[in-house]
Amino acid sequence: MGVILSGYFLAPPTQLAAIRTALPEHIRLSRAEPGCLCFDVTEDPDVPGRFDVYEEFIDADALRAHRRRCDASRWGWIARDADRRYTVTGLNE
Repeated sequence: MGVILSGYFLAPPTQLAAIRTALPEHIRLSRAEPGCLCFDVTEDPDVPGRFDVYEEFIDADALRAHRRRCDASRWGWIARDADRRYTVTGLNE
């Protein structure tokens, strides 16, 4: 099954435009990572600034590599203050 991260993040109003602009590139780069099986981020049509997230990676190492890349990327800087509410399953399987 791999590792699944699901949930959402809330973009601060002051960063919402920048997050919307940077998101397509973040998704493209994430989907191209070794070990990424699925990577979807969509803004909730009823709650501006809420982005639903669903990610699947082949294993915990692939998820950790994704996080390291994100932390060092433009996306990591732009979305640094987002309120993240995620659940991760499959880390111990």
